Amino acid sequence: KEQKVQELWSYFPDRKDPMLLTVAAQVKDPADVWYVRDQIQQTLADLRADAVAAKRLNDIKSNLRYGLANSLQDSETIASIVAPYVALTREVETINRVYGLYASVTPELLQEKANTYFTDNRMVVVTLADEALPAVDSKTGSVDARMPEETAAAEVETLVMQNSSPVINFRLLFNAGAANDPAGKEGLAELTARMIANGGSQAMSYEEIQQKLFPLAAGFGAQVDKEMTVFGGATHRDNLQAYYDVISGQLLSPGWRQADFERVKSQLVNDIRVNLRGNNEEELGKEVLYEQIYESHPYGHLNLGHVEAIEVLTLADVQAFYRDHYTQANLILGLAGDVPDAFVQKVKRDAATLPVGTLSRLALPTPEMPDGLEVTLVEKNTRAAALSIGFPIEVNRAHEDFAALWLARSYFGEHRSSNSYLYQRLRALRGMNYGDYAYIEYFPRGMFQFHPDPNLGRQQQIFQLWIRPVRPEQAHFALRATLYELDRLIEEGMTEEAFEATRNFLLKFVNVLTKSQDQQLGYALDSRYYGIPNFNEYIREELRSLTLEDVNAAIRAHLQTENMEIVFIAPEAEALAEKLVSNEASPITYDAPKPDDVMAEDGIIQSYRLDIKLEKVKIIPVEEVFENGQAS
Repeated sequence: KEQKVQELWSYFPDRKDPMLLTVAAQVKDPADVWYVRDQIQQTLADLRADAVAAKRLNDIKSNLRYGLANSLQDSETIASIVAPYVALTREVETINRVYGLYASVTPELLQEKANTYFTDNRMVVVTLADEALPAVDSKTGSVDARMPEETAAAEVETLVMQNSSPVINFRLLFNAGAANDPAGKEGLAELTARMIANGGSQAMSYEEIQQKLFPLAAGFGAQVDKEMTVFGGATHRDNLQAYYDVISGQLLSPGWRQADFERVKSQLVNDIRVNLRGNNEEELGKEVLYEQIYESHPYGHLNLGHVEAIEVLTLADVQAFYRDHYTQANLILGLAGDVPDAFVQKVKRDAATLPVGTLSRLALPTPEMPDGLEVTLVEKNTRAAALSIGFPIEVNRAHEDFAALWLARSYFGEHRSSNSYLYQRLRALRGMNYGDYAYIEYFPRGMFQFHPDPNLGRQQQIFQLWIRPVRPEQAHFALRATLYELDRLIEEGMTEEAFEATRNFLLKFVNVLTKSQDQQLGYALDSRYYGIPNFNEYIREELRSLTLEDVNAAIRAHLQTENMEIVFIAPEAEALAEKLVSNEASPITYDAPKPDDVMAEDGIIQSYRLDIKLEKVKIIPVEEVFENGQAS
């Protein structure tokens, strides 16, 4: 690329006696001669510092093997090739023995020998020129001086889950996220992460990166939450170095091209306006719920940001966020699989090129509890109404009641489970909707997947109910039925039979949550964040020690229906608001007869009192959501 040399070659033929290994270059401009020498010596140092990629080594072996085979074209050439080997042992088979030795060379062995032989005390540098060369401090240069310092990565925390898997997973987690967005720049954390994962590096354009990753069947993505940003990917061990060469450039040496910035920013705005607001009422309702609960709080805006703020963000804003938050102190390197120790050290050394920084663990205010039942109606012309309900809780994975509340949540509304209580009451018994779920941790993208993603760690969580689409005329009844059943759970608690069945399910289900190596790595990183043992062992031990009384006590301590945020995505919002405020009966009709006990219970639910005040209801046109300032 630089066009500094006319020729560059090496020479080290097979010989029985030791001889020189020569690397030589013909330099175009005498002014570049020391620069070229330094680059050659840096390459020798790199071979000592890091194991060569397995794929590259295999390609070299293939080149040697086929190069020999392709050269055996005529008697004279064959004789010239065979004779030196026969002279060594008087056997033609010597050629096969030599190439068998080539085949046995590993990246680790190559690195070991590089450290033995590519040293200053073995090196001779000869420079030939027909004119004077530029002045230089040392005419020999140094390989030893170019070796990285072993202590360079002292500030980088590392989690390596070593095993025999040939697939190696990366999770590079920064303790920074959307909660670090400056006021008026909501979406900056997301945009920064996308610029890295979906943009070029200094060495390669984004198009070149995709071309490099395609034959590796590998990718590199980012996930941004309130307090965490994680970059992840996976590759086969054979392609480890080739893969890392690409993604390390994206993460450590971003290209910051204006064209990438404009493309990524446009995609981000499109994700808000079209993919979320325009095409996904269910996820939209869940995200509006979070903004309502965390209004005037660092968690108080959509992770993707708000359109008005995103549109004025500049490339300089992104570079500043990267500089301030992508630091050694904020980084945890997560690796899993058959990871060579030398590779781990290389990643740590490379990560040390980031600023040292300080750990930015947020000091968060206590979120305000809703004052009564507060309702947000997002007016949208849609065929079904989406309903999300929630309020803040003090429980996270480090809390003593986590396992008890996690069990109660699973019983009441396990995600995508047809056995959960609320699902049975609303969908199975009444055929009202698609699903009815409960959560005590943030679970985005739930309509696309069965299990939550790791690395969404938060100091503060909410209790959330997600009532998947109902007919608009049944929306009022669906809200009443949900709160009616939650009140029953709080007042009556779980039965011993339900408790035992749910606990037995969860003791096995935890293995499903961590079934892949990548998920195990993610959960391990989360356990470090929360300061708890490995999640599987931790939650099993907690579940086994639970009693029914523990769970019912946790339900009474943390769940309630008096103070909640309620979000509808629905058509004819004003008519629905009038029904909610007037507390008028909301009878439900069915397409087929229902049992008498169901009809009798419906009679109670249709008039179940909801104390919703007019001043606690607001209607927002969908076009304004996540557009300007807070959703409210």
